Amino acid sequence: MYKFSYAEILGDSGSQARYNERIALDHALELLSEAEEKGARSPEAVHAILYVQKLWGFLIKDLCDPNNELAEALRANLISIGLWVIRESDQIMQERSENFAGLIEVNRSIRDGLAA
Repeated sequence: MYKFSYAEILGDSGSQARYNERIALDHALELLSEAEEKGARSPEAVHAILYVQKLWGFLIKDLCDPNNELAEALRANLISIGLWVIRESDQIMQERSENFAGLIEVNRSIRDGLAA
């Protein structure tokens, strides 16, 4: 029978969680790129925005969890970024912006940071 330490199990689940987050952000980036190409009033844009908002809502909820082991300052910064993404997405949905490039850049930076 295999025996694993608690730290090893947590390390594996943390790695798996980061991997899952990267995959979700990869998908968001694909959707946002397609939305940028098709235009802010396209069905693809609506789909991309709704996905990104749902994803960041989930991430923010996780970051607010007191059991989240990230440093408090990092969590606060990521929450701020997530709130910006949601606000910027709202601006696109309300036809006040077409800033897909900004959303793509920010989400790409966060995704790339997860790979480190």
